[in-house]
Amino acid sequence: MKADRTTDPRHARLRERLDAIRARSAKSTSWRTSTQYLSRLVNRDGFVPVKTRLTREDLAFLAGARDEVIALAELGVRILDLHRPQEAGGITSDPDSPIRRCRACMWRWPCPTFRAIDESLDR
Repeated sequence: MKADRTTDPRHARLRERLDAIRARSAKSTSWRTSTQYLSRLVNRDGFVPVKTRLTREDLAFLAGARDEVIALAELGVRILDLHRPQEAGGITSDPDSPIRRCRACMWRWPCPTFRAIDESLDR
C-alpha cells in the first residue's frame, strides 16, 4: 500500500491491520465442513480429539483469530453506534414516517456506512 502525504497514519495502520487479517484468513483452511463431523466426536469431558495437518498459515490464523474477531466485532459495534438514524427535522408530507439522516455523516438513512456493514454481515 502506498500512502500519499494527506493520508492519516492511523488510517493507514488500521487499513494494514485489516488487510493482514483478511489475507491471513484467506490463506487458512476453512473448518466449516469439518465442524459437523467434529461435533459428533465430543467426548465425556467436552473435548474433541483432533488429529489433523495444519499449515503455517493455519496456525498463524488460529493463534490470533479469537482476539481479532473480538476486535473486529468491537469495531463494528462502535461504527454502528456512530452511524445511527436521527430525525432530520423539517416539513414532511407523512408525519408518521419522518425523513431520517445518519447522526455521523448526515446522509439519508440508511447511510452508505450502515448499508456496507449490513451487506457484509448479511452474507
